[in-house]
Amino acid sequence: MDKFVKNFIAMSMIYLTVASLLGVMMLPNPELLRFKFVHSHLMLLGWVSMMIYGVGYHILPRFAGKLIKQPAICVAQFWLANIGLVGMLVFYSAAQQSPQVGWFTTATVLFGLMEAASIVMFFYVMGTTLFGGEVVQAPSAK
Repeated sequence: MDKFVKNFIAMSMIYLTVASLLGVMMLPNPELLRFKFVHSHLMLLGWVSMMIYGVGYHILPRFAGKLIKQPAICVAQFWLANIGLVGMLVFYSAAQQSPQVGWFTTATVLFGLMEAASIVMFFYVMGTTLFGGEVVQAPSAK
């Protein structure tokens, strides 16, 4: 299994843990409900998307009998997706706490765009790998 695949899956489990703890803490403390955006994005972009990236990168090329054509892009996508998600959530929370600081919102948008760019990278790698030219025998899982 490629290291970036393991990294996506590991981060997925970390995001699930953090989001679950936040969700449980929100139950008895309604003041924490202001972090619903953080909770939902940790679940969807953190847990679900990271798991899909990892499993998708590992399994889909094997189903097609192909190798990932740009593994360096996969590694870059891992970093961009994680930095984008954490940055977006940190600055979103900061903007909620201090709405008068306008650059917090700007930073939230910029990190959100990083996250969107990472999604495009996934589509690009999957598209070129699965729908590109030659078929080669993908290596078996070790």
